[in-house]
Amino acid sequence: MTLEHKIDFAVILTVNHANPNGDPLNGNRPRIDYEGYGEISDVCIKRKIRDRLMEQGQAIFVQSDDRKIDGMSSLKERAESAEYGLGKEAFNPKKTSREQTAQKACAKWYDVRAFGQLFAFKEGSDASGVSIAIRGPVSIHSAFSVEPVSLSSIQITKSVSGEGDGSKKSSDTMGMKHRVDKGIYVFYGSINPQLAAHTGYSDEDAAVLKGILPRLFENDASSARPEGSMAVKTVFWWEHTCAAGDFSSAKVHGSLKILQDGTYELDSEATPGIKPEVIPGF
Repeated sequence: MTLEHKIDFAVILTVNHANPNGDPLNGNRPRIDYEGYGEISDVCIKRKIRDRLMEQGQAIFVQSDDRKIDGMSSLKERAESAEYGLGKEAFNPKKTSREQTAQKACAKWYDVRAFGQLFAFKEGSDASGVSIAIRGPVSIHSAFSVEPVSLSSIQITKSVSGEGDGSKKSSDTMGMKHRVDKGIYVFYGSINPQLAAHTGYSDEDAAVLKGILPRLFENDASSARPEGSMAVKTVFWWEHTCAAGDFSSAKVHGSLKILQDGTYELDSEATPGIKPEVIPGF
């Protein structure tokens, strides 16, 4: 059975001497807006959700190159694989309708029925092909810090040159690392039952996402994000009493006020009748 009640959620997370999401157009410095508030893109957050889902054994279509488990070199190859995907016939409009392919894709991959997906593949060397757009019920905002963040940059050096004969330092010996000294971030999201009915996203799927959010940074350590430098502090999970929602997502999200130390205030009078489940981070 597909999702019956609208759901809203929010996640408070902490950053301590880490680069939560580097900007490739700015030397991989942590993303900030023009007012100095830190930002983590929605794409980055979805990547972490997908990785945690894969660790739990969920089938995921958009796998990162460093974590893929099926050896497929591209999304097209994965989609058309008879073993890991739907097979080539699923993307042949003469043999399978777009609606049938969309249903099969949603049934197979969690992230497709959750976030949606665009299957746009060329057929051979000509311009013909297929384009199948699936709109998912789970929407996630970018995360922003509750106050402007302080960035630090340090110069690093390698003890060994990456190229050359070792007689002198090469150009790649010197480098830079950037980090947020300390910050409290929050992001919001919602799950729409009307869209869930089209992809087959169920109450059980929502429960899986609910269990993933407190563990968002588990097994996510790297040089830019050392173990323990990023953590989920609190998850808020609002379940409405109907499919349309008792209140708009804007009103529900607005009832939560995040303070600078990571604590929070909830305005229960703003959304009478629904109260969030408050889940501590992992």
